[in-house]
Order: sequence, then C-alpha cells, then structure tokens
Amino acid sequence: MEYLYYLANASLTLRAVQHLHARPQLPVSFVTVIHQIDGWVVRIKLKGQVPAQQDGDFRAFLNELGISYEPPMRVQMALWSLEAGQCPVDVMRRYQVAIVSHGSPEREEIEAFRQQFVRGLGYCPETLA
Repeated sequence: MEYLYYLANASLTLRAVQHLHARPQLPVSFVTVIHQIDGWVVRIKLKGQVPAQQDGDFRAFLNELGISYEPPMRVQMALWSLEAGQCPVDVMRRYQVAIVSHGSPEREEIEAFRQQFVRGLGYCPETLA
C-alpha cells in the first residue's frame, strides 16, 4: 500500500512525519521526501495492507495536508530507483531531484535541509516555512 502526496511547505511535511511517529500501528516500510521549488513530494510505502478504516483515516489526514500526486516521469523514475535500493546521491544526480529523506521518516533531516537551504538563500521561501 502506498500514498503519494504533494504538500505546500515544510511545516505540513513535518506534520505528516510526526503523524507517522505517533501511529506505530501503521506498518511503514519507508518514507521518501523530495523538495521541489514549489512544494514537497511525500511518498509513504507501507509493508502491507491496512484495514479499510485505518486507510481511510490516513488518507483523510493526508488530504487535509495536501493533494494526491501524479509525479512526472523524472520524479517517478527517481522514486522507483530509491525503492530499488540505489544510493540517494546517485539518484539526485541522475534525475535532478532534491531528495531530503528516504527510509525511516526523520524530522531532523527535513529540519536540517530547511535550515541549510534558508541559510544559503538568506531568506525563507514560502515552501520552507
């Protein structure tokens, strides 16, 4: 079972990660977070099926944060490559995407990316708020 969503900013992305940490009953296989100029792509892959009620509740939560996402081919290839076990740095170079996190969902990786990006720019764009 998989969820692929587009979120507007870092705060919403962090809320999704916190939600996963607060619900250990969700059998998360991995989470991939990609930053794009105008938002964030979050892919959550579960180890198996969950009950329909739990799936519906989780989808409702994600729909409050963002929108279901159909990635362009370049992003889809990057997601497939990561799932196949390729190194995130190689995938970033090959497909020109900013992979912030892949694997266990870690708030710290997202925060560190946000801080470094803002420091480099000298201001905080809306997507990093």
